[in-house]
Amino acid sequence: MAGVNKVILVGNLGKDPEVRHLEGGVSVAHFTLATNEYYKDKQGNRVERTEWHNISAWRGLADMADKFLKKGQQVYIEGKLRTRQYQDKDQQTRYITEIIADEISMLGGRPQGPGNAPEAAGAVAEPQHTFRQEPELDQLPF
Repeated sequence: MAGVNKVILVGNLGKDPEVRHLEGGVSVAHFTLATNEYYKDKQGNRVERTEWHNISAWRGLADMADKFLKKGQQVYIEGKLRTRQYQDKDQQTRYITEIIADEISMLGGRPQGPGNAPEAAGAVAEPQHTFRQEPELDQLPF
């Protein structure tokens, strides 16, 4: 039986996507995503912990990210976890773990005002737009 490699995140962009165009016209976008969790310490103080995630989006999803995503925006991301290695400028082998996005949904709150208040504090907003990465022909299971 094959394994499952699936990541689901809801967080805020730490920076605008940086897009590169590779040989053959393939686009790749890289950006960071912050997810927050809250807990109480032994003294009862509320503590916030922020985890930073490296996100990569390819092809049409990269183009969408370049066009529509901005620093601070809340997004929902589905993808897979991948670790890769590379050589830094000093020829040292480095490793980076990133999420390869398969789906990105832009989340946006409704305008604040009477009747439009969020139902619960910390509630996730409804997606405004969802974009999915189409599988490459060599990735199809048949």
